[in-house]
Amino acid sequence: MVKEGITFTTPALNLCLNLIMIETLDHIIIAVEDLDQATKDYELLLGCNPVWMGEHKAYGTANSLFNFENTYLELLAAKGEGFGADMINHILSERGEGLSGAVLSTKDAHKAFSALTNAGYSLGEPADGEGINHKDSQIRKWKNLFLPPELTRGIFAFLIEHVEGSLEMPSFKDDSIHKLDHLVINTNDADGFIKIYQEIYGIRLALDKVIDAWNKRMLFFRLNKTTIEVIEEKDTNPSFDKLWGLAWSVKNLNQTHARLKKAGVDISEIKPGIKENTKVATVKSHTHNVPTLLIEHIS
Repeated sequence: MVKEGITFTTPALNLCLNLIMIETLDHIIIAVEDLDQATKDYELLLGCNPVWMGEHKAYGTANSLFNFENTYLELLAAKGEGFGADMINHILSERGEGLSGAVLSTKDAHKAFSALTNAGYSLGEPADGEGINHKDSQIRKWKNLFLPPELTRGIFAFLIEHVEGSLEMPSFKDDSIHKLDHLVINTNDADGFIKIYQEIYGIRLALDKVIDAWNKRMLFFRLNKTTIEVIEEKDTNPSFDKLWGLAWSVKNLNQTHARLKKAGVDISEIKPGIKENTKVATVKSHTHNVPTLLIEHIS
């Protein structure tokens, strides 16, 4: 695969069935310019407070974390100097605020590193990370394994192994968001996406079908009670993937809709979802350029 003058090869791709066992979609990253304002906006949108507010001094970034039943959301801003600040500033200058990363968890980053290097991939060893919560001085430690470009194909994605500490689980009201329903990714190469996410990462492909109403092929990967929804738009460019949007699950969409409307959030009217026994509404403000859908599954 060739992109921007760089040739990417995928070593032993067909021989690497379940090379890494991914545990969860650990968290989603949104790049923001003003962390304080973005935190206030997402507090309003999500109906809950961040459980963590900290810094990565070695990376030159600061963050706010919102925890949910199946993943967490990280608002990430540049603060100081470091490769993280450089990355965030580059994203903001190139395309503005928005979805900027998807992080997958593994139980053993060093084992994943060995498996990938033995399969012929070139990548650095796991890097230690540490954060302090400004709210209560709690410490968390982790290891990051940054993936080679032929396994990320345009998405900023890496593996994380949590070593010490955890995030508080908030209580959720009926009008708040309580979990991520699905992450939407656009691709121009669905078959290549399957090879990486199913055969390398070991994530279960629950459904692969063409949606007649859109005339598009869609993939649905399932892990930790959420879905990675992939929409293919084929073209002649090199294989490339892009984070697109988020769908959040709510317990009572009528109550959530009323709360957001009262707070001045621009939100569409509620309508039946494409999936049977669902209803949805699209959030049009306070998302910092992230296409955002709210969905209620009707039992």
